[in-house]
Amino acid sequence: MSETVDLTFDGDVATLTIDRPERLNALNGETLDAVSDALDEARGDARALVVTGAGDKAFVAGADISRMSEMGVAEAEAYCRTGHAVMNAVEEFPAPVIAAVNGYAFGGGCELALACDFRVASERAVIGQTEIDLGIVPGWGGTQRLVRLVGDATARRLVMFGDRIDASDAYEQGLVGEVVAHDDLDDHVAEMAAELAEKPRFAMAAAKEAINQAHEMGQREGLDFERRTWSSLFGTPDQEEGMNAFLDDREPDFE
Repeated sequence: MSETVDLTFDGDVATLTIDRPERLNALNGETLDAVSDALDEARGDARALVVTGAGDKAFVAGADISRMSEMGVAEAEAYCRTGHAVMNAVEEFPAPVIAAVNGYAFGGGCELALACDFRVASERAVIGQTEIDLGIVPGWGGTQRLVRLVGDATARRLVMFGDRIDASDAYEQGLVGEVVAHDDLDDHVAEMAAELAEKPRFAMAAAKEAINQAHEMGQREGLDFERRTWSSLFGTPDQEEGMNAFLDDREPDFE
């Protein structure tokens, strides 16, 4: 892996760590490429993925502003496309993804957390879409995913004021699903990931895709997608083991 991203496995659980603690894990072009490579490497092997930042201060404190300050329109467009591709790859990863938000998550770091399925914050976490004070707007999905997660009014306030909110407020506003003691974050997320990794692989990927489609389709189209997805799981090892285990009154042992 790159020097800026670390990918490790503990059984079926992969952990992707942004490893630039001296820059508060800011995402530059090299790091975005390394995240993309790590996702490709984990795909197919990981049944759950944890995303976090190295050190004790930051999840990801944003993009690399020193680099962005030198960009013109064409280069900014290319950088934005790269960021979108990486965030989309996180969102579409075929296993559940948990953001372990262990510190600052600003700008692109907030957008990385938004692309994950679950967001668990340390009590020390501080989160925000802070781009407005740089003279720009969120460019890696924040204006879209934030609205869908917390609603229009809250998203407008976070984006237009550029507020930095603590973990408690982030929980109250629906930006994160859980807040835990800082020293308990790693263990709590590891337990979540291990439990998710024991779930049926094919059904989990199908559930994730179907839920994601709810943001892309109207309800009638979404229901059609759900019907096709539900039916397609019959005859898979997941369905056979799950239903046989139920009928045999035992715990399922998914492949």
